[in-house]
Order: sequence, then C-alpha cells, then structure tokens
Amino acid sequence: MAASAAISSAPKTVMPATKPAQVSRRRTFAFFCMVFGMFMAILDIQIVSASLAEIQAGLSASSDEISWVQTSYLIAEVIMIPLSGTLSRVLSTRWMFVISAGGFTFMSFLCATASNIDQMIVYRALQGFIGGGMIPTVFASAFTVFPPEKRPVISPIIGLVATLAPTIGPTLGGYLTDLFSWHWLFLVNIVPGIFVTISTYLLVDFDEPNFSLFKSFDWAGLGFMAAFLGSLEYVLEEGPNNEWFQDEAVLILAIVGTIGAIGFFYRAFTAKQPIVDLRAFADRNFLAGSSFSFVMGIGLYGLTYLYPVYLGRVRGYSSLQIGETMFVSGATMFFMAPVAGFLSRKMDPRIMMGIGFTAFAFGTWMMSGLTKDWDFWELFVPQIFRGVGLMICMVPINNIALGTLPPERIKNASGLYNLTRNLGGAVGLALINTILNNRLDLHLQRLHESVNWSRSTAVETLNSMTMKFQSLGTDAGTAAIKNLSNMVRREAMVMSFSDVFLLLTVLFLGLVFALPFIKKPRAAPAGGGGGH
Repeated sequence: MAASAAISSAPKTVMPATKPAQVSRRRTFAFFCMVFGMFMAILDIQIVSASLAEIQAGLSASSDEISWVQTSYLIAEVIMIPLSGTLSRVLSTRWMFVISAGGFTFMSFLCATASNIDQMIVYRALQGFIGGGMIPTVFASAFTVFPPEKRPVISPIIGLVATLAPTIGPTLGGYLTDLFSWHWLFLVNIVPGIFVTISTYLLVDFDEPNFSLFKSFDWAGLGFMAAFLGSLEYVLEEGPNNEWFQDEAVLILAIVGTIGAIGFFYRAFTAKQPIVDLRAFADRNFLAGSSFSFVMGIGLYGLTYLYPVYLGRVRGYSSLQIGETMFVSGATMFFMAPVAGFLSRKMDPRIMMGIGFTAFAFGTWMMSGLTKDWDFWELFVPQIFRGVGLMICMVPINNIALGTLPPERIKNASGLYNLTRNLGGAVGLALINTILNNRLDLHLQRLHESVNWSRSTAVETLNSMTMKFQSLGTDAGTAAIKNLSNMVRREAMVMSFSDVFLLLTVLFLGLVFALPFIKKPRAAPAGGGGGH
C-alpha cells in the first residue's frame, strides 16, 4: 500500500514544473549565507569538547568550573531557540538574523579574549543565547521561501548542517587547538561571522517586521520559559555528576524548573500572544516529527559525547587524535547528503527512516563489542553506519515535522522542532552519564569479586607484575597492586560503554517498530508554502 500511495502521489511532485523560477538567485544565495551562520552556531556547541583541558589550563580553572564552558552555551541556546519564532515575527527574518549573527560574532571575539573562567562563562552564555536565534530561523526560511518541489534539494542541506556541525566540532576543535591555541576555537568565527551578518543585511527580504506584536509580548511567559528550560538543562547536565537531588544546587533548580514549567504552560494556553505557540503539536505530523527529532538528539549528541570520552579515558588520545578519529562520521554524512535528497524524492519517508534507524542501530550494536584495544579501524565501520543512519533519518524527519504546516505557523513550529532535538541531546547525555556511572560501579563490584586472593589467575597476574616492578625494590608489590587496580577499573569502564551502546541499539530498533504506526505524510499542496 505504501508503494502504491507513493506512486499515486508522484504526479504532485511533477505538476508544478515551472515553480523553481520563482526563487531568485539572490534569495537562494541569501539563504545559503544563513545556512552557514546556522552551521557556526551548531558547531560551537561541540567545538570546545575535545579541547576543554587546554582551556582549563589557559584560564586556570578547576575541573568543576570548566564544564560550564559548554553548559552555559547550551542553557542559553535552549532558551533562545523557542523564543526565536516570536522575535523573527516581530523583527522580521532579516533583522533577527543580522542581530543573531552579529552578536554571535562579537561574543566569539570576547570569548577569545577571556582572561578568567568567570568571563568565559558569561561570554559563552551570551554567545549561545544570541547565536541560538539563527538555527530555527534557517529551518523556517527553508519551508517558507522555497516551493515544495525544491525541498528534496534543500532538506538534505539543512539536515547535513544540523547533524554534521556537532559531529565535526571535536575534529575541528582538536586541529585548531593543536596547530594554534584554544583561542582559535572562537577567533575562527569572526571573518565568516562578519560575512554572514553583512550578506544577510544586504540580501534577505523574505518578510516584513511586525512591531505591533511587541505591545502584546508575553514577558511573564518569557520569564517562566527561561526558568523552566534553563533549570531543566542545568539539572540534566549537572545531575549525573552530583548525585542528582543530593546536590543542593540541582535540587533548588529542579524546584525552580518545575514552577517555571507550570507557569510557562499556563501562559502558553491563556496569553493573548503566547511566547511559544504549542498548538503546532496538534498537527499529528509535527508531533511525530518532533518526537523522532528528540530521539535523534539522543543519538546525535550522545555518540558525539561517547566516542571522545572512550578515546580520551580508555585509549588516552589527545584532542587532535580524537578529532581525526571522529572525522569518519562527518565525512560519511557529507557524501550521504545528495543520496538522502535523491531517496526523499523516490521513497516513502517512513521506509527511509526505517533504513536510517536500522543503520544507526547496527552501528551501535557493533560498538557493543567494544574492548580496550579498539582503535581507528575498529571504530571506522560503526562510524560509517552512524553517519549513514543520521543523514538518511534527518531529511524525512524534517519534512514530516515542517513540510505540511501553514506558512504563518512555521516560524514558531521551527523553534519548537529544533528545541526537541537539543532537549533530546540534553536528556540523552544525562541518561548516558547516569548509566555509565551506575554500570561502572556494578562492573567494578563484580570484577572485584573475581580478582581476589582465592583466584589463582589473579594471584599469578599480580606476581608477574611484581616481578616487572622489581627495580622499585620494596615498592614493587604496591606498584603491582595499583597497576592491577587500574586494569580492573579500565575493564569495568569499557564494559559500561558497551552497555550504553547496547541500550542505544534497543532504542533505535524500537523506533523502527514504531514506524508502521506513523501516518504517511500528506503531500504538500501544489500552491507553495506548505498549507493554507
């Protein structure tokens, strides 16, 4: 039936053959300048991840403080993403993007000049907040500026940027830090940022501002949303490492977040002009696409986190080596983008997502056989499956979520859609960290039961190690025990990584089995913007 439905809908994509002429070269070039701005904003989430040690040393920060270089950016960006829909209607796409790109560029410069950790955290938060407006604005523009028959070309480009940027972040960050210094993680944004700001100002003319909306702007809703999303992001980021609610700050912000959530949802349904229009979720396609986007966020950000942590803690890789290893997924996505675009024209999006989820699950299943000796080549094939899976999934998910909404609802819906991916990443990282810690404790306990004086293998291993450390004299036995303890901890760590990869496999296979329950998306109306 799916095949016959696809065949019957084929003429709809052929009929408006004259439409492409409506999109001028100027508009197309302006849109791609915006896409490049979005690439920088998403890239900056992960560009520091492989170089935190160098930033920590440069700013004389503690290990607890340095994680805020990433956390502050994420919290601020998560608040701006849903807010951007309202702001772009008030200011227009042009001015919204100019302010976002210009502010992001200026904050990048300030980050590079930061002389202590407090300055860096403030500048990173402002960089994430201002720059976050670029991401949903690009998604919204793609579905309002281009007619439906152009989407098989545009959607893969958007999907490629949204998935490729965080994937190559550690790679690019590792190279810049190794070749120059950590300051270049931020200085690299300045010239492209100026170009994007100026070109957007000169070329973008997609819509007009509506300043009258400021009169009914829901300031209370904004405050509640900031408290809700900011607290949620903090609790998810810091909770796993601080025993969750046993930590006072996590507990207080969990309470603040709960109050913020109640206030936010109340205002969303009662305010005359709510800060975020949640009615988009009444559209079944948008709800399905956003749900899949949430889970894709777990896979996208979760694996971008897991690979470097394994390579750093178990293999002892430098930031440059981690970056070079992680490059495989990024290269795969780049080459898969045109394939994904071609398939989106020919294939039922549910089948396409099924192939993508299966590829992703197969890659994580291969990783569940992880050992302490896995190197570039052992990680090579799983990373290819990851890249293929992400790219093939992202295009149909974008189209299902945003492809059939009316043009006037796209801006708000785009913010909500992008928020689901980021929240999926935040929830995923919290769950992954919690599972890693819990399984590490469990495996350590089990291994300690096996490595004791009653086990002949353990005693023989300890004796042979003591012989190796004979040059230390009376300290040989202590050194051997310490070495054996490190081996046990490393094995427990590898086993906990395997458990997480196995759980991710189950999660993505579950999505494959959920696909038959998704309604086939309606073909976008021939008239253009995706609805009436």
